[in-house]
Amino acid sequence: MGDPVGIGPELICLALNHSEVYDVARPLVIGDVQVLETAKLITKIPGLIATINSPGAASYKPGCIDVVNSSHINPETLVWGQPTEITGKAMEHYIITAINMALNDDIAAIVTCPINKTALKLAGSQYHGHTELLADQTGTAEYAMMMAGDRLRVVLVTIHMSLKQVPQSLTIENIMSTIETTDYSLKERFGFERPKIAVAGLNPHSGEAGMFGDEEARIIEPAVNFSKKNGIDVSGPYPPDTVFVNAMNGEFDAVVCMYHDQGLIPFKMIHFSDGVNTTLGLPIIRTSVDHGTAYDIAGKAVADPGSLIQAIRLAANQAICRIEKNYNPA
Repeated sequence: MGDPVGIGPELICLALNHSEVYDVARPLVIGDVQVLETAKLITKIPGLIATINSPGAASYKPGCIDVVNSSHINPETLVWGQPTEITGKAMEHYIITAINMALNDDIAAIVTCPINKTALKLAGSQYHGHTELLADQTGTAEYAMMMAGDRLRVVLVTIHMSLKQVPQSLTIENIMSTIETTDYSLKERFGFERPKIAVAGLNPHSGEAGMFGDEEARIIEPAVNFSKKNGIDVSGPYPPDTVFVNAMNGEFDAVVCMYHDQGLIPFKMIHFSDGVNTTLGLPIIRTSVDHGTAYDIAGKAVADPGSLIQAIRLAANQAICRIEKNYNPA
């Protein structure tokens, strides 16, 4: 359900009011029934909210939102857009509950609504966000963040750090790891037989033969060449101002990016309302909306469920692809 005082509860009510969601998945909410009842009143959706104890007890029918009740927040104490220690702890508990269910094969995939770093801090959490929590709880050392849409997929080598930290954080090893994780995931989760991967340079014009920086020649190009020798169809580094256009036009199946905004600015320009965040490299499937908790509009019934609907669809597609390819995460 994500952050109880963010837009997550409303998104769930709005998304699961679309009957086509039930054509691709059997959605089960891990969250708080009373909070969802409040969100249901705000969004004015019809139907019921049912409390269940296990996935097998759910009806999975349009018009009934099945919920594993994992917290007991008093709606009268809840203020939209204002996280507390209680809401932060509940938010983290939903995620850990979902991870355990996925690891036990009780569910096929996890779709996460947005959470907030401040709320995690209020709860005394050791994590900064979903990705770190998922990696730690699943014992995953090599993972990557992909933003996926119908026209563009981008994968990040570095994620949440200041721009000045990026050059010193890039290594041949972590770029190679991201390329390998991207290649493997595109095959196992997206069904590509031999995905074509582009790697973006760090500097303008991809360094312009060293005029604007040497990271391309010193770090990025060797990582690309080593990955090629390992049998991956990868090329680059390409100038960042052109590689995304080529990928969008079908020349590449994904672009490996050096830092957060390099990948997310072009991606959100194209897929602002329907983009999906998915974590590659985990032993379980996880997708997410590509936006935050939107505290400023929480409780106002104006949130767009488009990204959540697409996240559910992508999670289901990845689960099906795994089954078809007899994927064994062990």
